[in-house]
Amino acid sequence: MKIDLTETTASKINKALVQGRRAIGTPAVGMVLTMVIVTDEENAYDSIKAAEDASHEHPMRTLVVIKRHARTLRDRTHSRLDAEVRVGSEAGTGETVVLRLYGEVSDHADSVVLPLLLPDAPVVVWWPVDAPDDLAEDPLGTLAQRRITDLYAFERPLEVLQTRADHYAPGDTDLAWTRLTLWRSMLAAALDQARVAVTSATVEAEADNPSAELLARWLEARLGVKAERAHSAGPFVTCVRLGTADGEITIDRPEGPLATLSLPGQPPRTLALKVRPTSELIAEELRRLDADDMYAVALRGAGIKETV
Repeated sequence: MKIDLTETTASKINKALVQGRRAIGTPAVGMVLTMVIVTDEENAYDSIKAAEDASHEHPMRTLVVIKRHARTLRDRTHSRLDAEVRVGSEAGTGETVVLRLYGEVSDHADSVVLPLLLPDAPVVVWWPVDAPDDLAEDPLGTLAQRRITDLYAFERPLEVLQTRADHYAPGDTDLAWTRLTLWRSMLAAALDQARVAVTSATVEAEADNPSAELLARWLEARLGVKAERAHSAGPFVTCVRLGTADGEITIDRPEGPLATLSLPGQPPRTLALKVRPTSELIAEELRRLDADDMYAVALRGAGIKETV
């Protein structure tokens, strides 16, 4: 069910949510958090779809904030809030409100969002594309226990990565880091089997890949060795090589969903290592809302090894 509201208020939006739930016979109970998505029109559809897919694991209220650019003098001086309320099958297992902000109200999105948050429930803010430099100090970011960005959305991701490191606060995370979960798990399992000291490391990926840089920094911090960055055709991270006195430990995924794990003195084995869709990455991030200490380690590299 969809309800369109023009030149509306937060109070009217809340009434529309109640009306929609009554119409389809669905109560508000069962939703575990509020997700705020700050995006533009171009990326709104994909972001909403990813959140709706993730809501099957985490029923939630999704508030989509779209700040519209002023095209006329009236748009610049006249504040307006339009909303599209979705409940039932139109919104996954939760409910979705698409907020379009015009004029001065677009500078005060937090005032619009605050009355629409689920009471006594965690708040997560996700910027699929552009994001502020200091997430924790952003007016919307201050409302959240978890703040999610994606370095892949930037033209110069490694420069933005350094900005994230400079302004990191507990609760910040990035989908470039989430994409590495399977890699990190397999590397940890391989080292548990090999039980040898690592003397060198190499991460192969396409040039300027933010996940590869985060992985290299994490290896440097955890293993105490210099991690080389090598370029490959991609996509994403394609190979990690760890040098030991007994030979190389290698996880190689040149293409497709399968990787090959090679350990010294053992036959190669095939592992599942697919590139996961955004909905799965978001669902993973919503499973924990505390600070991601390992992301902080990866951001800052070996420089904070002793403090974590």
